[in-house]
Amino acid sequence: MVIWKQLMLLPCGLFLVLWVLRVSGGAPPSCSFPAIYNFGDSNSDTGGISAAFEPIRAPYGEGFFGKPAGRDSDGRLIIDFMAEHLKLPYLSAYLNSLGINFGNGANFATGGSTIRRPNETIFEFGISPFSLDIQMAQFLQFKARTADLYRQAKNPFERSILPNPQDFEKALYTFDIGQNDLSLGFRKLSFDQLRAQIPDIINQLAAAVQRIYVQGGRAFWIHNTGPIGCLPINLFNNRNPAPGDVDEHGCFKGQNDMAIEFNRQLKDEVMKLRAELPQAAITYVDAYAAKYGLISNAKNEGFKDPMKVCCGYHVKYDHVWCGNKATVNGKEVFGGSCGNASSVISWDGVHYTQAANQWVANRILTGALSNPPIPITQACNRS
Repeated sequence: MVIWKQLMLLPCGLFLVLWVLRVSGGAPPSCSFPAIYNFGDSNSDTGGISAAFEPIRAPYGEGFFGKPAGRDSDGRLIIDFMAEHLKLPYLSAYLNSLGINFGNGANFATGGSTIRRPNETIFEFGISPFSLDIQMAQFLQFKARTADLYRQAKNPFERSILPNPQDFEKALYTFDIGQNDLSLGFRKLSFDQLRAQIPDIINQLAAAVQRIYVQGGRAFWIHNTGPIGCLPINLFNNRNPAPGDVDEHGCFKGQNDMAIEFNRQLKDEVMKLRAELPQAAITYVDAYAAKYGLISNAKNEGFKDPMKVCCGYHVKYDHVWCGNKATVNGKEVFGGSCGNASSVISWDGVHYTQAANQWVANRILTGALSNPPIPITQACNRS
């Protein structure tokens, strides 16, 4: 009885995890994933878009790596903390041709990627040409070529930087994508028009999971999209929002409502996929809840105003993007770092700081915000 009362005092998600374990009599076995294959956008890009186009500039990356590291943050991303948690190296970007090691997986994510193929170039609004279907094509080519190269390898070192072909079935396949589909829709469509397109966006994500399943993949870790309306860049573009447009934290309600609807349909689709792919272990991860939980309770968690931006020049209506230079009132201005990113949530107005990424990672990797409520180390076990 004492133990049961103690369980009742835990947060709901963690309570469910422990309740399941108590009823079942033990924890599922750990998975020992040999590799991670990631698909996504800038929230999990570890160097793809930087390799394909103009490299990301300082002060990006300098808070942890000491230099730009292909990441849209001052340091590590959630995918980096996932790799650390699974005791794997940081993922090399598939598009990077130097200093790579694919022995423990590969990252196909690129900043600006969408699920659906875009109809504009990256030079207009930063939307990547490497949409999810292209990332899938790259993965299939990567998997096929790996088998040939592994057979041809002449020594252990050559094999060590290649995936073991047998590991593809044992790997964890992670998805963190969809935010840019909504952001692009906000620019071009009414809310009603965008809402009508969500089912097709979700279906294309589901098709990617099915393609990997056909290739032997069995463990999937799928993040929903975050509270887009809480990105400070919205305030750059909308200087005087009406009082009813924002919530008490400064987040735009309409955009967050669209993200919530996207996430509702994504969760429903995950449930369908579990029925259609009986050998798959598919975990739906509520990253939205973690991120909004941080934003809505920022000060109590040791962070400043969630609308504060660390990197860039933002004075009144003048904005210089992080790492760029511009002339403001006749003077050259550099969009530099605030110097104390560890207490700020937003790094550049769109992406999170390393400290915020770590805070979110600590909440989602335990399984407390997942369906089923299992930690990432057990995500190979079917519910």
